[in-house]
Amino acid sequence: MPVRQLPEMIVNRIAAGEVVERPASVVKELVENAIDAGSSRIDIFTDGGGRRKIAITDDGGGMTHADLTLAVDRHATSKLDDEDLLAIRTLGFRGEALPSIGAVARLGITTRHAGEPHAWSMSVEGGVKAPIVPAALTKGTRVEVSDLFYATPARLKFLKTDRTEAEAIREVIRRLAMARPDIAFSMAGEERAPVTWAAALPGPAGQLTRLGDILGAEFRLSAIEVRSEREGVVVEGFAAAPSLTRANALGQYLFVNGRPVRDKLIIGAVRAAYSDYLPRDRHPVVALFVTLDPQEVDANVHPAKTEVRFRNAGLVRGLIVHALKEGLAREGRRTAANSDGAVLASFRPNFAPNFPPRPATNWDWRASPSYPANYATGPMPSFDGSAALAEPGQAAFDVGGPSADVRFEVAPDPDLIDRPLGAARAQIHENYIVAQTRDGMIVVDQHAAHERIVYEKLKASIARNGVQRQLLLIPEIVEMDESTVEKLVDRAEELASFGLAIDSFGPGAIAVRETPSLLGKTNAGALLRDLAEHMAEWDEALPLERRLMHVAATMACHGSVRSGRRLRPEEMNALLREMEDTPNSGQCNHGRPTYVELKLADIEKLFGRR
Repeated sequence: MPVRQLPEMIVNRIAAGEVVERPASVVKELVENAIDAGSSRIDIFTDGGGRRKIAITDDGGGMTHADLTLAVDRHATSKLDDEDLLAIRTLGFRGEALPSIGAVARLGITTRHAGEPHAWSMSVEGGVKAPIVPAALTKGTRVEVSDLFYATPARLKFLKTDRTEAEAIREVIRRLAMARPDIAFSMAGEERAPVTWAAALPGPAGQLTRLGDILGAEFRLSAIEVRSEREGVVVEGFAAAPSLTRANALGQYLFVNGRPVRDKLIIGAVRAAYSDYLPRDRHPVVALFVTLDPQEVDANVHPAKTEVRFRNAGLVRGLIVHALKEGLAREGRRTAANSDGAVLASFRPNFAPNFPPRPATNWDWRASPSYPANYATGPMPSFDGSAALAEPGQAAFDVGGPSADVRFEVAPDPDLIDRPLGAARAQIHENYIVAQTRDGMIVVDQHAAHERIVYEKLKASIARNGVQRQLLLIPEIVEMDESTVEKLVDRAEELASFGLAIDSFGPGAIAVRETPSLLGKTNAGALLRDLAEHMAEWDEALPLERRLMHVAATMACHGSVRSGRRLRPEEMNALLREMEDTPNSGQCNHGRPTYVELKLADIEKLFGRR
């Protein structure tokens, strides 16, 4: 078959296959255009999951008659001042969205520029443009897309249900709304109830308000502000306390220069930052905003612009890890108990008393089940304290002695009361320390708390003295493919800091000379292969660091105060003081809270005093 030039209509439909993957792709491109137009409010309406209709209305700058004529042509854009693709400061720049949409759907555009006497309207059906005609519109632009993929019916069978496609659209809008809290958004459609997000104030407070509106009130309550800056790169945003987790990483959002992107860089960095706080199968919720010179990031690596490539990815990753670790350490004592009211809710009764209905009239108190039978025919005797609280009557309530001294001192030390974790007052069930603070009480899990203390001391010792190594009598030779060997040898210095000494042993082989003592007898081949796989995916040496920290955590667990051990008052207070001086003491090594806090005001609410 000879080579031939494809017709423009076919070219547009091929391009549409890259840009217009599903209705959510259409909404993303059109909302990005509205944001680039300087809009302060964007309204989105969808019908049939976006397949039947999509309408985007904004109050941006609009287009002139000449701009509208070119807007639906391929590679026509107003967003590139010159030909430098490394100085992109807008969300869109490829000039493919409108012609691609018009090639597979019925597209209608109505727009009004401030310098025009009235609005203009144009329609495109299956790639065929209709003449531009005058129209009525106050300001901005309205874009309507109907019968999506009618020109390419084969694409319709790859769409999911209307509800699934509508949810994909909402996720796209949520990401764009998180990126631009200064813009008001509204969503409407037959699939879900309408949603409106008002424009928020500038600064972190407004950003947190928008994130709370989208991610939920629980995120707003547990959010920790994070920020880190170096060499012109700024990482800022909010991360949820370790008490708020998800079963997957879908709650982790990254924005680069205002552009929502999906990047495996953030998953590895967040995993490293939270490694001391969460179980392996739980994932935190974070929203991070990276701001840097457009010259340092390439946004032109994906047709849908959902991925970027950093010139110095290591710097960005390091800043993300540092920002998260610094924020978590600063709020290290925030636990599930004192961040989301879970403790107060657990104390409330979860049942309703089954009282018989009270008659509306003619109520005789003598017919009450609580009326004393012995005095039905005579007067009630006067109250006598000794008779009313007779010993035989109280015998049924005898449940034995307490499991520990309930109160070991009459009045706690005033200086200890004012400490963050208060003064120890009792130990119950040989595992929980009850402490009194100035405005409430705290219950500490003694094993979990001491486990964190021992773990942090062990980590500090490793950081101070290095990882102890064991020299192999005979180096172990591990055969791998040459590219993997090169990657591992390039990171040999980093691996050596964790106690793993390796050398190249000819093409396709590595000699392991030393291994970390903490790991004991280990399979060097399996360890290297695990490292190689992780480096290929995340470009980091997490498996070795995680294994070392896992061993350290296990050692801390076995070396901690065990459950069931009775502690003296001075031991309890010493443990509380160590917790106050230990970073990350709010959670144990497995992600569980080490203590719960109940404010005096909450206790009074439980008893109806407030």
